[in-house]
Amino acid sequence: MKFWSLFFLVGVAAAGCLAPAQAIAAEAAVVDRIVAVVNEDIITLYDIETVLRPMVNNLKAQGLSPERDRQVVANLRSEMLDNLINTKLTEQEVKRYKITVTEEEIDNHLRQFKQRKSLTDDNFRALLAQEGMTIEEYRKEVRLQIQRTKLVNREVRSKVVITQAEIKDYYEKNRSKYGGGTQYYLWNLFVKLPPNPIPAERQTAQALLGEALQELKRGRSFEELARLTAEGTKGIQGSELGLFRADELTPQLREVVRGMKPGQVSPVVESDFGYQVVYVQRVQDTAAKPLDQVESEIQDILFRERVDSRFTSWLADLRKRSVIKIMDTP
Repeated sequence: MKFWSLFFLVGVAAAGCLAPAQAIAAEAAVVDRIVAVVNEDIITLYDIETVLRPMVNNLKAQGLSPERDRQVVANLRSEMLDNLINTKLTEQEVKRYKITVTEEEIDNHLRQFKQRKSLTDDNFRALLAQEGMTIEEYRKEVRLQIQRTKLVNREVRSKVVITQAEIKDYYEKNRSKYGGGTQYYLWNLFVKLPPNPIPAERQTAQALLGEALQELKRGRSFEELARLTAEGTKGIQGSELGLFRADELTPQLREVVRGMKPGQVSPVVESDFGYQVVYVQRVQDTAAKPLDQVESEIQDILFRERVDSRFTSWLADLRKRSVIKIMDTP
C-alpha cells in the first residue's frame, strides 16, 4: 500500500473521533495532496479539483453508472494535470524573463472589453458575478493573459517570418477561396473529445453544449459566451472562426451552414474532434479578389499557423528541459 493511501485511511479513522470542525480540517489536509512537481513549483489535488468541479457537476447531472463516471473523471483529471503542467511552465518562463504588466495595461484591457460589449461598470461587475468572479480575480486573470502573450511574442512570434513566395503559393492553392461567392462569418462553441471516446464522454460533451444553448436562449449573446469560454477552462471552448465559403467547411458543417441565415445558431453538430455549435454572424457575397487585396489577410493566416506550430514545439522542448515529476495519479 502506498504511504499516502495508508495516511488517508488513518486520517479518516482519526477524523471520526474529532469534533466536526476538526474532522473537516483533517479531511482537507489529507485530501489536498501534491500530485506533481514542476521544477520548483507544485500542483496539488486541490488545483485539479477546482478546475474540474464544473465538469464533474455536469457529469453528475447525466446520471452515469459509477464505473463510467469514475472512468470519465479519471480521464479528465489526467488531461487537466497535463494542462496545469503547461501553465506552470509558462508562468515560470514569465518569471524568468521578468515579464511585467502594468496596472495601466490591465485598465486598457478592461476599458476596451467594456467598450466592445457596451457595458457600464455596474453591468460589467454583474457579468463577473454571474461567472462567480470578483473584479480583483478578473484583473489577475487579465494580468496572466497579457504576460503569456508577451512571452509568446518573445519566444515565438518574433522568430516567425512569412515570405512573399509563401503568400503567393497559398493564394494559388486557395483560388476558390478568393474567387468570390457566398461567405459565412462564423463563431463556434466546441467540446473536444479524446480518441475513441466512450459514450459517457460523448454525453458530457453534448450536455455542456446543451447548457450553452440554454444560455443563448436566455439572452446571452453568442460572441460574449464564446469570449468567456475562450480559455476552455470549463470543458467548453469558444472561438471566432471568421469568413468561410461553404466548400471550405467539413462535410458535417457544410450542410448545416448552407441553410442558415445571419443571427442563427446551429444545433449540436458532431465533428472530427468532438461536438460543436456554430453561429452565423453574417452572410456576404463577395467578388473575386486579386492577390494584392488579400496579401495582408494571407500573411495573417500563415503567421497564425506558424505561431501555433512553433508554440507547440517550443512548449514540448520546454517540457524536455524541465524537471517534471508526477508524484501520484490525481
